[in-house]
Amino acid sequence: MAVVLRVVCGTLFFPRGGSAYVTRALARGLAAAGHDVTLVAGSRHDEPDGLGDARRFYAGLTLREVDFTPALAAPDPLAFAGPAGTGPLQPSFEDRPGAPDRVFATLDEPAYRRQLEAWAAALDQVRAARADVLHLHHLTPLNGAAALAAPRVPVVAHIHGTELLMLEAIERGTPWPYAEAWGRRLRAWAGRARRLVVAPGNAPRAAALLGVAPERIVALPNGFDPSVFHPGAVDRRAVWRRALVDAPRGWRPGQPAGSVRYDAATVDAMAHGPVLLYVGRFTEVKRLPLLIEAFAAARARARTPATLVIVGGHPGEWEGEHPAETVDRLGVDGVVLAGWYAQDELPELMRAADALVLASARESFGQVLVEAMACAVPTIAAAALGPARIVDDGDTGWLFEPGDRDGLIDALVEAIDDPAERRRRAALAEAAARERFAWPAVAERLGAVLEEVVAEDPPDPEPSEPPARAALQG
Repeated sequence: MAVVLRVVCGTLFFPRGGSAYVTRALARGLAAAGHDVTLVAGSRHDEPDGLGDARRFYAGLTLREVDFTPALAAPDPLAFAGPAGTGPLQPSFEDRPGAPDRVFATLDEPAYRRQLEAWAAALDQVRAARADVLHLHHLTPLNGAAALAAPRVPVVAHIHGTELLMLEAIERGTPWPYAEAWGRRLRAWAGRARRLVVAPGNAPRAAALLGVAPERIVALPNGFDPSVFHPGAVDRRAVWRRALVDAPRGWRPGQPAGSVRYDAATVDAMAHGPVLLYVGRFTEVKRLPLLIEAFAAARARARTPATLVIVGGHPGEWEGEHPAETVDRLGVDGVVLAGWYAQDELPELMRAADALVLASARESFGQVLVEAMACAVPTIAAAALGPARIVDDGDTGWLFEPGDRDGLIDALVEAIDDPAERRRRAALAEAAARERFAWPAVAERLGAVLEEVVAEDPPDPEPSEPPARAALQG
């Protein structure tokens, strides 16, 4: 590598969703390529098993965390103002009733300024003003803080899709009190960025929503770690017995992880019949009620009894109808909730399944699709945005039109009843994943983008610190 850059990466959020895994993989990839990488990230220390703790999740990286734990104990977590190293709780791009991380578009100006103060301080702590380039995930107050703490340092903004969903909701007239102000902020942060990195399926959508020239947008897929996600033999019965009977993690609304437990008969059925797998959060965009309804119809038509395992649902977090409520409403058999698993625990579950399915119609990329493919598991997904560019219908998996419920049912039935076809598509899926989506190659491409941006605007030989800020600005 000819150029060594000092890169400050940043994410406002504590680790939970797919974007955290992307953040970690790319920061590690840049560091492995020889760049000097520091990560600024949200964190919380109060969850069981270290979920949400950036120190644990980003182990091995140089990290400056903004700890939300004290804020979560405050009467209003978003009104918290504490000592250095802490901050008010992150807001969310999703509007989940009762969630402590309220949607951005309900935050007033004082709440926004508290976000700026905490994150500008964190950037000052890592001397962001002396970085060559900032790689910031999502469009959040961290971008506004960067304009204050490191105004001369170029920014590459990494769009993960949830911010686009909020912008689309704002354009539809969702009655959030500060929607217009937040729409302007997101577009201003996008306008300041030298490049916007997006999943390939989101490039036209991002250009239109954010009002940026298409030539400033870089299409970059997510990837998988080939040392973690690969084919392997597993004892299917033992895997599902541990996950569902001996050490369950599934949960119902208002109950803790492990409150959903199954019996040996459930595991026996899974050992003898096809297992379909969903992996992801319980957000409305994932269309879990549709998936469960379609599975119920497919199971009634299929010749072979099948099981749908739902893996995910960050504990205590869901939008709309919880999948347990959907199962109760339909009275459907063969759907089990396995709970939340860390990314490095997923390969074993994937290898113990016959196909992975996503019902999302607005999936920006579809990280779990390439991870399953790398484990030689064929996939079922909607022919839209990211999945349409990942899954080759008829070769590496099945695609259905986003609004075609019957098409989803047909794909599920074929995947359940045709083991030879599953095996054929599995082999093709593994080969395609390794050729197109391994993280080292994706990180190398990102490194080239960062080098290009720095070359356009070389840093000062002796950069000065930003002037003292008498007042924060939006």
